[in-house]
Amino acid sequence: MSILDGILKNIGGAPDDVVNLAKQVGLDPSMVETAIAALGKTHVMDGDTVTLAAEKTGISPDILQQIVGAIGGEGSLGHFASMLDADKDGNPLDDILGMAKGLFGKS
Repeated sequence: MSILDGILKNIGGAPDDVVNLAKQVGLDPSMVETAIAALGKTHVMDGDTVTLAAEKTGISPDILQQIVGAIGGEGSLGHFASMLDADKDGNPLDDILGMAKGLFGKS
């Protein structure tokens, strides 16, 4: 189970794991993980969260909007952003990269 699966299980109404969310929006689970990480990161940036995430990932804004809706809306992205910024340095990118390394067995 990925870290994102654990987060999804704690959000009421969200799909219980990345695989189910991927099926719901028609993407590969790894792309959904990328999308969620990008949405969490861009949520704390100036500008439209979905537009910024689409620019960073190349994933359609329509698909990203479906993901936002499935995980509970913009409010849930704040939870993702804070959970993804494990070291509370204001930059979730370093923590996301650390999670990705853990998912692929790199240290």
